[in-house]
Amino acid sequence: MRWKRTIQLLDVHCEGEIGKVAIGGVPKIPGETIAAQLHWLNTDPKGQELRRFLCLEPRGAPIGSVNLLLPAKHPDADAAFIILQPDQAHASSGSNSICVTTALLESGIVEMKEPETVVTLETAAGLVKATASCRDGRCEKVKLTMVPSFVHELEVRLDTPEWGGIRLDLCYGGIFYALVDVGQINLTIEKGNAAALVKAGMVLKDLINRQIPVVHPEIPAISGVAYVMFRDTEADGTVRTCTTMWPGRADRSPCGTGNSANLAALHARGKVRVGDVFKSRSIIGSEFEVGLAAETTVAGKPAIIPTIAGRGFTFGLHQVALDPFDPLADGFAMTDVWGPSAGEI
Repeated sequence: MRWKRTIQLLDVHCEGEIGKVAIGGVPKIPGETIAAQLHWLNTDPKGQELRRFLCLEPRGAPIGSVNLLLPAKHPDADAAFIILQPDQAHASSGSNSICVTTALLESGIVEMKEPETVVTLETAAGLVKATASCRDGRCEKVKLTMVPSFVHELEVRLDTPEWGGIRLDLCYGGIFYALVDVGQINLTIEKGNAAALVKAGMVLKDLINRQIPVVHPEIPAISGVAYVMFRDTEADGTVRTCTTMWPGRADRSPCGTGNSANLAALHARGKVRVGDVFKSRSIIGSEFEVGLAAETTVAGKPAIIPTIAGRGFTFGLHQVALDPFDPLADGFAMTDVWGPSAGEI
């Protein structure tokens, strides 16, 4: 077969959220830093072509992400990666960091040491330390020490046509989040409400990004609210979350960067202290352990170092190829599967 391009993907999910890892055939991505490579993927036509090839139909699907495994730039890193999703390339993700760590160790790209292996991952947002519990050749659990998280602004009022005035927190956990107490949109976080939550999240994200610009003070390649995460607190203190993702789906995991952002908000309100650990539960019931490891600063602003612990599972290995005569090389999305926003792809 005379394929124009082939990329090997290891199929992994973290607590239900798919994070395929491109372990072979990844083309060279221009850029002296991972942040510069992220910028190229989001702005250069060839970078966007690669994302569409991997994330859109007929080779991709609306669920999950594709992680591009890249050579590390930082001397302390074992590997680097960038997350591709249908809308754009993203800087950081907790569930995808767990998927990448699991892939590196179980594929043998990084040597597994039992009972514990430490893998340092380089992202556009900075270094993430992954401490993997390993037994019998399997990566059983991964604890991430995430990049510094901070509050951009608490209690932001947003006027909406459907729900009136709502309040939200704008926080950074590796990417920017709008954190919304779910009761304000008259819904609860459960599987039966997934479509309604996603629809609300897409409306809110659009309103926020048109009205409130946000840019990381030290990494200008990271800007804009990437996701709206709805949150609630259950009777046992567990934080219930639903992160809504463009063009229209819900994160199946509790969301690592979202919980990091929410932890920054909780810390700013005095509700958590260094050393505290709590559970976060996703819309499908899977769980992360969320901890506050330390306090720090970012560009002179108070910040925290979160930890996120969860499990990754490999479930397949496949190769994606491009026939040079395929008229659908650029990919496509349909509103029947991807939701109303797919018309913008």
